[in-house]
Amino acid sequence: MRILLDHNVPIGVRFFFAGHEVVAAHEMGWEAVSNGELLAAAEAENFEVLLTADRNIEYQQNMAGRRIRLAVLWTNRWTVLRTDPQRVVALVLG
Repeated sequence: MRILLDHNVPIGVRFFFAGHEVVAAHEMGWEAVSNGELLAAAEAENFEVLLTADRNIEYQQNMAGRRIRLAVLWTNRWTVLRTDPQRVVALVLG
């Protein structure tokens, strides 16, 4: 599975997804791209999931007809996320 990490997701989260391709938005040169443009760019690059901590994105973006799926974290604090990697993985892969 191809997973894109939004700029607000700690980079360490990538290590929760062994066997999957995980790329950060900044690695694609998309650190300044708005949410709508980011979703379109991610779809064009065949990402399957956008992992974000932006809890408003679901209400700001129309996901109808999109191939990419959103997975929204409950926090972007690494100190919290690293204690529950199974919950993060279930959110993305579940």
